[in-house]
Amino acid sequence: MGLGSSYWSEVIEVLREIIPIYDKVNSIISLGKDVEHRNRGISGRVLKGNKILDAGSGFGNMSKTALKLTDGEISITLYDPLVPMLKNTGSHFEKIPDMANGVFEHIPFRDEEFDAVLCGYSLRDAINLRVAISEIHRVLKKEGRMVIVDLGKPDESFIRAGVAFYLRCILPILAFSAGGKLGLKFGTLYGTFKRWPQNKKLEELLLEKFSRVEFEKDLMGGAIMVAAYK
Repeated sequence: MGLGSSYWSEVIEVLREIIPIYDKVNSIISLGKDVEHRNRGISGRVLKGNKILDAGSGFGNMSKTALKLTDGEISITLYDPLVPMLKNTGSHFEKIPDMANGVFEHIPFRDEEFDAVLCGYSLRDAINLRVAISEIHRVLKKEGRMVIVDLGKPDESFIRAGVAFYLRCILPILAFSAGGKLGLKFGTLYGTFKRWPQNKKLEELLLEKFSRVEFEKDLMGGAIMVAAYK
């Protein structure tokens, strides 16, 4: 379960191309709910003094949210497969955080190193989802938290079809209006959604490794905020 290496390479190349419009378009296609969802996912799960890994960090939006919620009293490492994405993060932070380059399936950190791992609109792009979850579990301290904010794939077929219609037909129009022709490349979201497990299945996958999962939904299950506790 996951994108597989071939499709992952296609998605990564698209992400590389859309760096200039990434944040602008993401805000619009999330119907302006991305900030709210990050706040809901992180609040109470990242605490002052925590050491954080922002996995699939992009420009570090999850980390910036965590910094605000903890008055800046956390340690952050941004981790992303795209070096150009990491290079563009400097202007987004008052103090440039630690950074590392790599994929979910081979996280280059010691066992039990982090208090929380944040995955904001990124875990869906894992090559192998089960391996990715296992690696995140490994680098978390005892009682550490994995926080996921992402698209949800509703369990109810009718609602799931509605989300798929939005991603396949409406999202490209919104992305084009915000980012021009480059915005059309956000259409790959539909491909990642097709390979993403339904909400109940994702919860089951997390419970294979984690002791407890809090699963919160919005937009009829089309958006999820999840916390998995080691």
